[in-house]
Amino acid sequence: DSYEKLLADESLDVLYLPLPNSLHYSFAKQALEAGKHLIMEKPFTVTYAEAKELAELAESKGLLLFEAVTNQYNPNYEKVRELLPGLGDIKIVQIDFAQYSSRYDAFKQGIIAPVFDVNKAGGALLDLNVYNIHFVTGLFGEPQSVHYYPNMERGVDTSGILILEYPSFKCSCIAAKDCGAPLSINIQGDKGCIFSHSNAGRFEEFSYQENKKESVHYALVDTQRSVFYDELRAFTDYWVRDDRAEFQKRLEQSLIVMKVLDRARGIA
Repeated sequence: DSYEKLLADESLDVLYLPLPNSLHYSFAKQALEAGKHLIMEKPFTVTYAEAKELAELAESKGLLLFEAVTNQYNPNYEKVRELLPGLGDIKIVQIDFAQYSSRYDAFKQGIIAPVFDVNKAGGALLDLNVYNIHFVTGLFGEPQSVHYYPNMERGVDTSGILILEYPSFKCSCIAAKDCGAPLSINIQGDKGCIFSHSNAGRFEEFSYQENKKESVHYALVDTQRSVFYDELRAFTDYWVRDDRAEFQKRLEQSLIVMKVLDRARGIA
């Protein structure tokens, strides 16, 4: 019946923190200081500095930090990694995750839920575009430059376009909570393309098409299972193997995403 009692329970090895964005850092720090391994909800923290501090604290105590991001452990995403070289030189990447929020009408009337509260790290960038960023950086690494063009209401970004620049291609990541449109993911190379009508979080299906050939459709996700299944299965596999190298690799991915989020908001 209290967080303090939860942290004091020695029978618990790992905690999952599904908290509002603004609480991630403080609750995670308390848990690490109490000796608990952590599965973190996205976004990892509000700023890169917070994420870096938690990573260093975890390392000093020999503890594990793991960000639960659905797409990184999705079998469709793993298949995209496998097929990506067949696209040749990547030219354009585009992801549109526009989802009219059930809380937006209330927000327009002045009823502010945490997901739209600027003082609680709300907004489309941290709520939805973070999936797009993970999707892109998980395939292509950290971008050279980051530019964010938000639509602002009541001090918070209700939608926005994020431009990530890589050495040989440009990427646009759109996220919206104030409007809706058909979802899309497109990775275009000079030898073919990958396209999908799923959102970048669930990523339930996609098609692969080489130039002048028929497309091949993939739907490798078991949609009857919880959307959290693959990420928790991955965590469990790493845990059972005590695969510290894989945990560290995943943590470094989370830190890259936090850098991008900072740069998008002009923090760094």
